[in-house]
Amino acid sequence: MLASDAMSQPFDRPVPGGFPSERPVPPVVAEAGDPFAALRVLDAVARMERGRPVALDALVAHLDAAHLDWLFPRGVVVAVLVALQANWMTDYRNASGIVLAEGPGGATVQLEDSPRVDPWLVRQALRVAGECREALDEFARRDRLATGG
Repeated sequence: MLASDAMSQPFDRPVPGGFPSERPVPPVVAEAGDPFAALRVLDAVARMERGRPVALDALVAHLDAAHLDWLFPRGVVVAVLVALQANWMTDYRNASGIVLAEGPGGATVQLEDSPRVDPWLVRQALRVAGECREALDEFARRDRLATGG
């Protein structure tokens, strides 16, 4: 075997027996403006029942339960919903698509029950997924963290 062959495959050795196979991921606290958090919120919103108010606290609880390695502060979820509401108003020039309101039981979000909601949410999710890919590409191009850490 040539020395160059040994150098090209330095990590082909199997791990020792009994080595843990699980690779736990660190917890993530969602932050406003993070496309990875926004995509998870969009996924939950896309699954919401249409035409009736859903408690904001129920949405946050759903996100926390669906993504056990994430924590979704209420303010982050609200920021995503407000951005979605603004995008809806820009696209359709009305506020009926995504309604944020204070109800007797607290803050609620309601999606319009119309056939235009699903394709619009898909477009929003595709846009945010593109932002996630851009962030991953940027991370891969760097040789250190963006914060200089």
